[in-house]
Amino acid sequence: MEKLQEIISAMSDFVWGPVMLVFLVGTGIFLTIRLKFLPWRNLGSSLKMLFSKESRQTDNGKGDISPFSALMTALAATVGTGNIVGVATAMVMGGPGALVWMWISAAFGISTKYAECALALKYRTVNEHGEMCGGPMYTLQNAFRHKKLGKILAIFFALFTLLASFGIGNATQANSISSSLASTFSISPVIIGIILAVLTAVIVIGGIKSISKVATVLVPTMALFYIAAGLIVIAVNYKNLPDGIALIFRMAFNTKAVAGGITGTILSSMRYGIARGVFSNEAGLGSAAISAASATSDHHVKQGYINMCGTFIDTIVVCTITGLAIASSGLLGKTDAEGAALTIAAFETALGKTGAVLVTVGIILFAFSTILGWEYNGEKALEFLLRKPIYCYIYRAVFSFLTFIGATASLDIVWSFSDIANGLMTIPNLICLIALSGILAKDTKEYQKTRKAEKHE
Repeated sequence: MEKLQEIISAMSDFVWGPVMLVFLVGTGIFLTIRLKFLPWRNLGSSLKMLFSKESRQTDNGKGDISPFSALMTALAATVGTGNIVGVATAMVMGGPGALVWMWISAAFGISTKYAECALALKYRTVNEHGEMCGGPMYTLQNAFRHKKLGKILAIFFALFTLLASFGIGNATQANSISSSLASTFSISPVIIGIILAVLTAVIVIGGIKSISKVATVLVPTMALFYIAAGLIVIAVNYKNLPDGIALIFRMAFNTKAVAGGITGTILSSMRYGIARGVFSNEAGLGSAAISAASATSDHHVKQGYINMCGTFIDTIVVCTITGLAIASSGLLGKTDAEGAALTIAAFETALGKTGAVLVTVGIILFAFSTILGWEYNGEKALEFLLRKPIYCYIYRAVFSFLTFIGATASLDIVWSFSDIANGLMTIPNLICLIALSGILAKDTKEYQKTRKAEKHE
């Protein structure tokens, strides 16, 4: 068993190695240039559109849920433990400068997220229950020029998504919740597992409309709660902030290891910053496009712009709060703590034991929202593979039960395997984005003309 774990861990390191990270960021750079930087240029107006009254309505076009709810469902899956644990891990393993590389990868990830979500709406279909079905698997199947290859890539994407939903989207999150509650409040993992399984089943049994209702309330609430707590920590430790920010930028482009307990060179900062950034915002994985396809929208480009805001919110906002809270704490290089323990220690410097409780609550809310968001991703992947919505009900039951298993058992091999599946999702998705970039660039340019015309009316 130990040997098998070593093999799977090595496979995971290879899948998430330099080649994959270059492929991910390289695709983002390519799309940003091909789209003439329009995702960047329209980010401000897209954020305004996201928080408008119109984005919460379902009477403008076809779809199952509002554009705002579609993004919140996507964010439910992406705003997770990576925003708390992943940032801290990146800043220890890759040095403080890893935060800068998270920002850089997120900047190009905005274009990637826009592309995958816009294409998902353009090529979505309707199932026998009248529900919208979309995502990279449908885009590959319906739009790829080489139909046979497109079908094969679509099946691989759906299969990897299904496998990832059980591990990265479920078991690991449930385990994070039970571990946090057990260490902070001494609650039995069995009790936590039962509560999680019941809550998950109650919510997911209603499908996308039920999940989106919870996500629309849970995601903004937990994000604002965590941002507020983080800002308090930064404000209390404001004297350390200038030095902390200077250290972040200095270490991002540092070519030599330094003394004083702070690690990181430009290569390690790039590696961990980009890897943890992608793990956090999932730009390039294609997962967000699955829930984006359920949105009520009269134009696929418009919804693409709304969904790309998710990468900005997840990494540029939430991850930055974690990073600056750690940087201003003065703990970098002065403690052996890493991951959740480092973030908790940073919050404790300003808030005492209350800080530990706040981070624990943040982990619980973030992880539970990820479980809900990934349930929908896995369900739609299964529906694509088996073609019958009836199997989705079986999946919901199995998925809910696995939250109990994840909360009460250590499943390192399953988690590592699902981590590999999570990474392999990117390959067919990125191939799809590159192959269809010409069509998307044309649609984006035409929509830009429409937007300008509407402004002058």
